[in-house]
Amino acid sequence: MGVKVTPKKTTKRPAKKQNSNATSSKLKLFIVKLILWFFGLSIFFVVVFKFVPVPLTPLMVIRIIENKTSGKDAVFSHDWEPLENISMNLQKAVIASEDGLFLKHSGFDFSAMQKAYKNNERGRRIKGGSTISQQTAKNVFLWQGRSYIRKGLEAYFTVLIEFIWGKERIMEVYLNSIEMGDGIYGAQAASQYWYRKDCTSLTPIQAAGIAAILPNPRKYKATSSSSYINGRKSKIVKIMRTVGTVKY
Repeated sequence: MGVKVTPKKTTKRPAKKQNSNATSSKLKLFIVKLILWFFGLSIFFVVVFKFVPVPLTPLMVIRIIENKTSGKDAVFSHDWEPLENISMNLQKAVIASEDGLFLKHSGFDFSAMQKAYKNNERGRRIKGGSTISQQTAKNVFLWQGRSYIRKGLEAYFTVLIEFIWGKERIMEVYLNSIEMGDGIYGAQAASQYWYRKDCTSLTPIQAAGIAAILPNPRKYKATSSSSYINGRKSKIVKIMRTVGTVKY
């Protein structure tokens, strides 16, 4: 009597599922590579700019494009100067006006951030809680805006420059890169534009004039100023006297 043998059925995974898994794996690998490239390049440029002057920032490019598209002249003035050539008065003025705890914190002033957050909730016009370190990170590496992604990247670059650059280099890059007038970037260009002199010889009131307009340098003027800016100048000069010796 013959025995009937029934062959075993082999179950095969659907081709669609295999393709889906392969696509998912490739996507994950791509994301991992993208993240690694981001960290590698960001650290590379932070290390480079510890020693090399920052030639151009995203804000400078954005302003040129804005002026071009609106039919205005693309004014651009930017002259790099070593920190030792920048008046101590200006260094004290930006500390007095922008970040009183600059020499003490590690990149973030949490009390100022909390105060800014509370005032923002009340709908009041506020001074931002960003430190000089945060402003430098934003100006050199990022775009303008208030998104959570941008703020997160700002925090990341702030930690990097605090760790790799240190306070002295942060101040040097800050005073050479920030906007100090319409198309005017850095202490030397601002000193020439507003006072027709080099940034080495700025007086306390002149330094306070530049620091006073930093919240909106395209709207306010360091010379022939409004009563609001003149009031800010006087206040900054008073605070400058309390800053003391600046040691980085």
